[in-house]
Amino acid sequence: MGDATRAAAFDLLAAVLDRHHPLDSALDSLPPIEPRDRAAGHRLAAAVLRRLGSLDAVLEPFLRRAPPAPVRHVLRIGAAGLLLLGTPPHAAVATAVALARARGLAAFAGLVNAVLRRVGESGAAILGELDGPRLDTPAWLWSAWGSDARVIAEAHQQEAPLDLTLAPGAAPPSGAEPLPTGSVRCPPGTRVTDLPGFAEGAFWVQDAAAALPARLLAPLPGERIADLCAAPGGKTAQLAAAGAMVTAVERDAARLSRLRETLRRLRLEAAVVQADAAAWTPAERFDAVLLDAACSSTGTIRRHPDVARLKRPRDVAALAAQQDRLLDAAAALLRPGGRLLYAVCSLQPEEGPARVAAALQRLPLRADPFRPDELAAFPESRTADGFLRTHPGLWAARGGVDGFFAARLRPA
Repeated sequence: MGDATRAAAFDLLAAVLDRHHPLDSALDSLPPIEPRDRAAGHRLAAAVLRRLGSLDAVLEPFLRRAPPAPVRHVLRIGAAGLLLLGTPPHAAVATAVALARARGLAAFAGLVNAVLRRVGESGAAILGELDGPRLDTPAWLWSAWGSDARVIAEAHQQEAPLDLTLAPGAAPPSGAEPLPTGSVRCPPGTRVTDLPGFAEGAFWVQDAAAALPARLLAPLPGERIADLCAAPGGKTAQLAAAGAMVTAVERDAARLSRLRETLRRLRLEAAVVQADAAAWTPAERFDAVLLDAACSSTGTIRRHPDVARLKRPRDVAALAAQQDRLLDAAAALLRPGGRLLYAVCSLQPEEGPARVAAALQRLPLRADPFRPDELAAFPESRTADGFLRTHPGLWAARGGVDGFFAARLRPA
């Protein structure tokens, strides 16, 4: 990794940890650099964020006092190279010192050099003695995940694989692993745009768990289906590929543009509406509604490690109120006999079962549990109540899955 890589990683860490910007938006705001440096910088920053607590614990014994935030970022980048990414010690130290000088931190170059040399000598032994999963997980998340906290946190230690949903009739990329649920899996670090068939629309990126809600909705050809909060478009694509007449609703213009681009590449059709789904009032009702509601996204931390650093308990409470409004609106869109699939990529109970329980109390809806045969390919994802619940600790030998909750509801 060259200086451009580390410069990008530094900018990304500063954006996330100092200015509290999402990693993806920070990546979009980087100055123009070579795609390879951009990807490597993102990978390096993600590695730091994924193991932040552990890296800070390794660095702590070698620091007499807390350094300024920019210096700590340089140290974290150097330590991640040494301990997580296999960077040769001389290169990790030299590039970190160069990064400090390039960022106006020359006065701390000696500190960076001395600390990272000591990390290179004994950091691996220190890291091996730490409880990494616990250190790298904010306390409020660990508490909220209950008995599953450790297996979830252990899964977060590793970079996630790349999952794809195939277009009807398309062949999987060479070397991709077929999964029981119908997705295919490529190794971590795979760049989807490099795979043969991407430009031709043979597949789209979608975690295996994220592909389940649309499959459980079981769309039929010709059905009128509303996909609410539809961007980036993976579920819209699934519904359209099944032959449904899809109306995709998304309020964010930039995300809507991405959804349109996805549909164009896949050569699929859907009516696209820019609107707040909670206030949208179409002329006709729908056979089915898929509501993949905006949420805390804690189920995607292994892919988006910044989420663990940006979200707070108060965010979950605010999002739960928004999810209630979206459920109210979604229920009003159903024709008699229709079905509503509610989903969130969250591990927080407040955004999953609690929202369904509240909806059943205030809305003319009834639960329609998923049958065991509907989840026969992934039986451990079915809860005792007939909901879908996945988390990153499941399918550990295969590389895990994102955390999702889903429930099917029908008019009472």
